[in-house]
Order: sequence, then C-alpha cells, then structure tokens
Amino acid sequence: MDDDSDNIPHRGRELLDVLARLGGSARNTQIAQVMDVSEETVRRLVKGLAKKNMVERVHGGTFLSRAQDTPMFSGALEQNAEEKTLIAKKVSQIVEDGMVLFITVGSTMTHVAEQLRDLKNLTVVSNSLSVVASLADHNGTRAILAGGEVIRSERGSFGRAAEQLACQYSYDAVICGADAVSLTGGILASNPLEAELTRALHNNTRRMIVATDHTKFGEKAANVACRFDQITDLVTDIAPSETFATALKDAGVKIHVTSRRSGKKKKKTDVAAVN
Repeated sequence: MDDDSDNIPHRGRELLDVLARLGGSARNTQIAQVMDVSEETVRRLVKGLAKKNMVERVHGGTFLSRAQDTPMFSGALEQNAEEKTLIAKKVSQIVEDGMVLFITVGSTMTHVAEQLRDLKNLTVVSNSLSVVASLADHNGTRAILAGGEVIRSERGSFGRAAEQLACQYSYDAVICGADAVSLTGGILASNPLEAELTRALHNNTRRMIVATDHTKFGEKAANVACRFDQITDLVTDIAPSETFATALKDAGVKIHVTSRRSGKKKKKTDVAAVN
C-alpha cells in the first residue's frame, strides 16, 4: 500500500498531533514551544510534511491541509503578524510575575501568550487552546482551560461550562482582542459566545486590557464585548485617531501605542460601527 502517511517520521507525526490538539493551525514558534524543539527543526519538519500534502504553510505558521476550516484562523495568524507581535510585547510589559490572568481566543492572543512565556508563576485561565498550549508548565505558570463546547475555527471553547469555570477566579487582568472598535458600541466581537464570556468577566478583574491592531478601529461586528468605560488599558500599534483617542480617554482608558509612526489607516476609522 503506497500511502505517504506511512512514511512520516516520528517527529513529523508528533508535529501533526500538536497541530491537531491546537485545533488545526498554529504559529511555528508555538509548535516549537510545545514540541520543545527549535523553530528551525519545526520548519524542516513542516517542509517535509508539506511535500506530502499533510500541511500547508503560511508566513510564520502551519495548518493541517485536511482540516476544512483551518485556513480562516491561519490567515488571521499571518495577517499583521509583525504588528501583533509588537502589541503582544507591550502587553507583556503591563503584566507582572505571579499575576492571575484570563486570556480570550484570537490570533493576537496567540502572540500575547508567546510573549508571556518570559514571565514566571502566572496563573492563566483561558478558553483558547493555543494560549493554554503555549503557557502550560512553563516558568512555573499554571494554565487552566475553561472547557466547554469547542469551536474549531475559533480554536477555543465556549458556552455555559466555560463561563462558569472562568468566573470562579479573581483576576489581576483580563486580556482580550477585538473584531471591531466602535465609538457607539465599544469593543465588539463577531462571535456572540465570545462577547458573552468577556462581559461575564468584567466584574471579576481589576484590569481589562484590550489588545488590537489599528485596522479594527471603525470596523463592524454585531456583539458588544465591553464598553469603553469598562476598559482600563488599550494596546495598539498606531495611535488612534483624535476622535477615538478622545472617546477612550474620556472613558478613563490608558492607551499604550507600540509605535508613534504615522500610518495609512483603513477607511472609516472615524466612523462608529453600528451594532
């Protein structure tokens, strides 16, 4: 029987298993962390697996070629990857050793988890498979998966069970991303279950940290995750427009910008998203 899958080396099978546990896609940095190998080893293994059509490659990441819904998340990992890394580094400077954190799902949160690996003795609760895989048993960090119904395209778990477990903890900070930032709605999410979970955690935390790149300002999404006056910190890569900056500061939000460079933003950055 001529089957390419029979010719995959042990390390290659291990990499496929890691991708499957992470929901079908991951950044190569994260795969290396989970396998405890170098990124160069991961790239070599991925190259061999790609030749057998077992995986597909994107810039800095890999996804299972046979998982039908993985390209959506893989594309998100690749999009604005440099900006997301800078945002994640800024978030890691806000967080301190020993903190109790909740981290939501999303490609930016995957970058955040990678940067938090330098900190020690964290307690991290998350509904993200990627976040938990990156931080579990590293530098004394306890990683707790808020289990519920797994949505593979989101690489996370949702629903009442996830919410109940998440709400059992008192957090130093909740860290979340955004599908859109609206002048009228605040921080918006496309997934209603994600928005519901974020809203439920507001009263359980001292700080609400939103980490999002500049392209989300003025975009649209249907579900309110949190209002501006519920946010303590917003981390982004380019300073928001004057309209957004004023609204955020009036709500008491501290804005952290990774770069003061001017950039050509997407259209509608001054237009409120309707929700």
